[in-house]
Amino acid sequence: MPVSNNTEGEHLNPPFKVEITPQQAEINKKQTWSKLLLLVAFATTLGAAVPTGYCIGVINSPANLMKAWCNETVIEKYGSSMSEGGLDILWSSVVSVFLVGGAIGSLSGAGLANKFGRKVCLFICASLFAIGAVLFFFCRAAKSVEMLLLGRIIVGLASGLVTATQPMYLSELAPPAQRGTLGVFCGVGVTGGVVVGQVFSLANIFGTAERWHYALSAYLLLVIVCYLPSFLFPESPKFLYVIKSNPEAAKRELLRLRGPNANKLIEEEIVEMQAEANDDMQSSSFGDVLRDSRFLLPLIIVCCFQGGQQLSGINAIFYYSVSIFTKAGFSEKNAQWANLFAGCLNLCISLLGPLLMATCKRRTLMMLSSSLCSIFLFGIAFIFNYIESVSWFPWACIVCIMCYIFFYQFGLGPIPYFIGSELFEVAPRPVAMSMGSLSSWACNFIIGMAFPSLQSAWGAFVFLPFSITCVLLFLLTKFYLPETLGRDPSEVAPLVSKGFRSKIK
Repeated sequence: MPVSNNTEGEHLNPPFKVEITPQQAEINKKQTWSKLLLLVAFATTLGAAVPTGYCIGVINSPANLMKAWCNETVIEKYGSSMSEGGLDILWSSVVSVFLVGGAIGSLSGAGLANKFGRKVCLFICASLFAIGAVLFFFCRAAKSVEMLLLGRIIVGLASGLVTATQPMYLSELAPPAQRGTLGVFCGVGVTGGVVVGQVFSLANIFGTAERWHYALSAYLLLVIVCYLPSFLFPESPKFLYVIKSNPEAAKRELLRLRGPNANKLIEEEIVEMQAEANDDMQSSSFGDVLRDSRFLLPLIIVCCFQGGQQLSGINAIFYYSVSIFTKAGFSEKNAQWANLFAGCLNLCISLLGPLLMATCKRRTLMMLSSSLCSIFLFGIAFIFNYIESVSWFPWACIVCIMCYIFFYQFGLGPIPYFIGSELFEVAPRPVAMSMGSLSSWACNFIIGMAFPSLQSAWGAFVFLPFSITCVLLFLLTKFYLPETLGRDPSEVAPLVSKGFRSKIK
């Protein structure tokens, strides 16, 4: 998230420190959600994070129908037919250009967030989503594959910008006791969007040769509805105070967010922001942050968590689950419904995220999630390799898949989205969030490109690298991630400022 630098204990001392009594701390913990905070949290989640997941999930079911349309369009428009290999390359471009756009959008997030503000970044996201939806809706009538490709890269840009800025925006709006809770909204929204996209692309709804363009663009209605009250959205008080040096505007926004009866809490947050603004060693650009040795370890944690989230096998599980359900005796149609059920389970468990983040330690959740997911991934690899040898192995494999999905959402799913906002202070935070988001999109791209080939070469053992990734994330968490629950980033940052020599508390 934004503009000011974190301090290493021996280099800097805050100009002053607020003493919080136990009674005040208890009041802070009980701080209720204001109506404005609830509005912004749900509007940005439904209007930005859900469309991000929607654009990921909607493309799978109508893939064959869209490939056929692409082939027919190229023949009609250019008078030449495409080989099967050429058509596969074109379709791979349609799928992967979204991920390329996501990576570019992630990289642009830091600069845009610090130059224009967090709120404006989300308005840019909404505009890009709207442009993409219009291109999707008219591409079939216009017989233009180019419009489809352009729409995919534009919504990719919007999605990358969302994952880089929305968790940061919400965590900066939230009172201290609710930062983790709000930070997980982005992950829940993306997960929910994937499921909604899968539902809308079913053949019973829009997944037909005549209606697939409706499926691709249907999220536009959600974007419009959710951004209707956008004139009420506040700007991040930390952005206004620390980056724009406008304490009065920051205090006005805090009053709107916390209400007139939270003067003590507002004073504490103002003092916290003033301490960050008075930091003489501000690092806000990519170059400054990447060269500063204090940020090496937290950057590694953020990038490994977000990249590892993709390399932990969740996308591969959903890619492979239909064939597993088929081997278990399901018909092709029922296997697709079972796959949708698995996606719904993923969504339902993700809804526990806000409660878990508000009450449970990050380290405990992440270690529990990564260790158990590693075990279940190993089980999936072993069982699936011998799935035809033992009659009950298909059902055992299904149990492993469901257990993996269940425990994935305890830590691997939600924590990577917001951990950067809890490890970094305002100044370097946008760079950290952008780098983490870039890592996520890059690893997603790698999985999309490499998984089919590895699956053909390794068979069921393709899940072993995912299992190893989970083990590595467990070790990184155990030895280098400080506990961030209930701590301000200014307290956490010095704990990781000495790189791999840091002593985690």
